[in-house]
Amino acid sequence: MEYDLDKRKLLSALCHGSIFFSSLVVSIAIPIGTLLVSEDPIVKESAKEAINFHLNVWVYEVIVGVLVALSFGLLGIILVPIFFLFHWVPPILAILQSLSTPNQSYRYPFIFRLV
Repeated sequence: MEYDLDKRKLLSALCHGSIFFSSLVVSIAIPIGTLLVSEDPIVKESAKEAINFHLNVWVYEVIVGVLVALSFGLLGIILVPIFFLFHWVPPILAILQSLSTPNQSYRYPFIFRLV
């Protein structure tokens, strides 16, 4: 079956970029909705990866928050910049790959896949 590449690019990039809208539950609704509505297997895979990335970011955010609180902020100097790099760089790379190679889904490194 032939799928529309422009639609694939747009939906895949939207799934990966949804993390930039907010870090609340609203941002995960975009990949969940896309996963439920789309018939394209690449878009579905991108949506699953985006959902997994959202869940991992939330877990790591809690872990970093607890460690920073327990260390009275001292670990924040090290952990917070690392967390923000993890939170921002992989979705940007995923968007770029979705737009440049639409026939391949981006796989986030260093995450647990739950979906």
